[in-house]
Amino acid sequence: MIIGIPKEIKNNENRVSLTPGGAKTLINRGHKVIVEASAGIGSGFTDEEYASCGAHVYSSKPKLFDEVDMIMKVKEPLAEEYHLFEEGQCLFTYLHLAPNLELTNALLRARVKAIAYETIELANRTLPLLAPMSEVAGRMSVQIGAGLLQKANGGAGILLGGVPGVAPAQVVIVGGGNVGTNAAKIAVGMGARVTILDINSARLAYLDDIFGGRVTTLAYNEHNCEDAVKKADLLIGAVLVAGQSAPKTVSEDMVKSMKKGSVIVDVAIDQGGSIATIDRITTHDNPSYEKYGVVHYSVANMPGAVPRTSTYALEAATLQYAIMLADKGPERALLENEALMKGLNTYQGHVTCKGVADSLGLSYVDPYALIK
Repeated sequence: MIIGIPKEIKNNENRVSLTPGGAKTLINRGHKVIVEASAGIGSGFTDEEYASCGAHVYSSKPKLFDEVDMIMKVKEPLAEEYHLFEEGQCLFTYLHLAPNLELTNALLRARVKAIAYETIELANRTLPLLAPMSEVAGRMSVQIGAGLLQKANGGAGILLGGVPGVAPAQVVIVGGGNVGTNAAKIAVGMGARVTILDINSARLAYLDDIFGGRVTTLAYNEHNCEDAVKKADLLIGAVLVAGQSAPKTVSEDMVKSMKKGSVIVDVAIDQGGSIATIDRITTHDNPSYEKYGVVHYSVANMPGAVPRTSTYALEAATLQYAIMLADKGPERALLENEALMKGLNTYQGHVTCKGVADSLGLSYVDPYALIK
């Protein structure tokens, strides 16, 4: 198989989908890897490193797309890349199609075999390719929130961990999954008072156990959420429903009740956002805005700010699936691996992920009816 690694063009997206070591692994298995010039620079990998591993380095993105069987990316394609897809090409990347009808339609028109990292799901319901970036984003959310709480950045001027004689900040995390757990680890470590809300009582019991009473766990309902959000200095949205648009767990009225200078970090923005007042996607260049006196942060590629760590963590999760796709071809790999099949979002002009179809009001086709 010929595999293409284009340079990411999303604002301040410095990750790359494959390291020189990952490229070498695929090349050693008999595949050809083409890397766009400077694709790895943001993560600290030079073109020479890729070339020394046997990869071909192209200066032309259209030429790369034209020659490859599978495109491996980090983030979803942007509008200026839509015309580059070849019919029947395999795309392997984070897609987050549920809030993005334009991209979905582009993939359908090009009859792309689009496999989304974030919807690959194991039998135990875990999302192995989303997990590493959820861990990064969860940990970053607290770092970012702590910075935004500083007066110069629009916040109330609160030190997250407080000091002797002064109470620490209240951190409220809505969602106790991978993002929420990692956010709590950092917040607890920085000395904040932490509350986690989730709808799953078993998950709350698990969190209560691992944190040993250092966090407050609450069953998510409107009353508990209203009460917690009102007291929050830092609110983190950490809710995910695989493949679907994120539910709005915090209402506009709840945000209006927050203290002036408090901060919201919505990690669910990739899937449309879980906070009602998050009405735009921001960038690393201009990451936050103020609404109702509350600082809102809604950058859709948070791990792109720490690309060296993120690239290595992402490849550790994705490479085994890339090997499956390259060694067996997409169809056979999908049929032989149920988790990978759950990652298939579009195929031959059809939506094959029910969550995406339901979120966008499109028809769903069972992928097993298409691939035999």
